[in-house]
Amino acid sequence: MGRYEEFRAFRERLNERVLSNEPGRAGATLVTRRFFNLDTKAYDAGAIDAKTKELLGLVASMVLRCDDCIAYHIDQSCAHGASDEELFETFDIALIVGGSIVIPHLRRAVEFLDECRAARG
Repeated sequence: MGRYEEFRAFRERLNERVLSNEPGRAGATLVTRRFFNLDTKAYDAGAIDAKTKELLGLVASMVLRCDDCIAYHIDQSCAHGASDEELFETFDIALIVGGSIVIPHLRRAVEFLDECRAARG
């Protein structure tokens, strides 16, 4: 299993655990549930289309150096039809804003993008 499949499986499994309401087992509080919902709703199309919002999230994630967030936003950007050219221009913006500290994350982002494209066909 590659990083793309591992990431998707891990995220799905742990999101289910975090948001679970199993009797006798601690799960998400109302605050956590509301935050997850807010996060989801923020990326819905509005005045700005969903693809652009995902690309914006990708820039922020790269600048903040969160590899899980980078992977998620690459996956979502691809799902919303972002081209490789759009993604690489997004990487450029993140690099300019974040500086050279972003380079290791840029490398992993490109690797993840390649795996994402291969998995999505």
